[in-house]
Amino acid sequence: MIDRRTFSKAVGLGTGATAAALSGLGTSASAATGPGLPGATVPTVAPGTHTGFGTIKQVKAGLLNIGYAEAGPAHGPVVLLLHGWPYDIHSFVDVAPLLADQGYRVVVPYLRGHGSTRFLSRHTPRTAEQSAIALDVVALMDALKIDKAILAGFDWGSRTADIIAALWPERVKSLVSTSGYLITDRKAQLSPALPAVEHNWWYQWYFATERGKQTMESVDKRIALCRYVWTLVSPNWDFDDATFARTAEAFKNPDYAAIVLFNYRWRIGLVEGEPRYDRYEKLLAAQPSIGVPTITLDAALDPFTAPGDGSTYRGHFTGAYEHRTVADIGHNLPQEAPGVFAQAVVDADRL
Repeated sequence: MIDRRTFSKAVGLGTGATAAALSGLGTSASAATGPGLPGATVPTVAPGTHTGFGTIKQVKAGLLNIGYAEAGPAHGPVVLLLHGWPYDIHSFVDVAPLLADQGYRVVVPYLRGHGSTRFLSRHTPRTAEQSAIALDVVALMDALKIDKAILAGFDWGSRTADIIAALWPERVKSLVSTSGYLITDRKAQLSPALPAVEHNWWYQWYFATERGKQTMESVDKRIALCRYVWTLVSPNWDFDDATFARTAEAFKNPDYAAIVLFNYRWRIGLVEGEPRYDRYEKLLAAQPSIGVPTITLDAALDPFTAPGDGSTYRGHFTGAYEHRTVADIGHNLPQEAPGVFAQAVVDADRL
């Protein structure tokens, strides 16, 4: 999930004058086109039209053997789609074919601790600092000989894409970041948020306890918890059991509990990261700006979407930029509104 400080700092602020809100957008991709938004119109597709990716490929990259799905022409411009928690590559099961039909080579990796992604060595600490996950994706790009790509994601995926765009902008053609600027400010995380914000983050505090640890270390209990989170953060998404079950397979990864627990505990200062990532975390602590062409998306029904129509993070984006608010959609935006998400990728490519 996203950084609670992004939300809490925004309470009480008004609408940003530079934001382009798409009220009433729903799931219609064509509503995202219009004056000033050139490029192809992505066809509208009903969520759940596709149910799988076919063959999952594996590649050794950095510390990991990364599992990933791929679609589209091998020599097309590359789009990397990055999932969040508690989700997996199926968040993009409808987005990927839409982009492939537009001529993009689409790569959708399982993040560390998810699905078929595995650590190469049993001796590697199972940590999940924000820079570690970003370096995993850079290593994947290197392994697949991808010099530059469009990065698009939500939740952990947005944060990861933001970090790569900030620290390695030469690797990023353009960016689609759901919920805006999500690079974690660990110092800010040490201060209390407003009660309503703290309430939204109940599972983060739960993971800080022994009870939460025991839940995550039980496959059945962690799957039940993740399903409950889906219902809270996407109140309008009427997903069925089969849809959840396809994603829940990714939660059976043997490193899943360790990665998720470390990530949330690290964010709030309960554990320290590995020294190998210190120099990157020092850079990220300064909240670096992002200069690549960017479209930010806010899902209106996501409880973590900050008020202000993107105004609270607008200053972090210094290049070509657009903001879109998506009505009636919750946290898992690409799976709930695949056409809207795919259209944002196509439009970001043309900023």
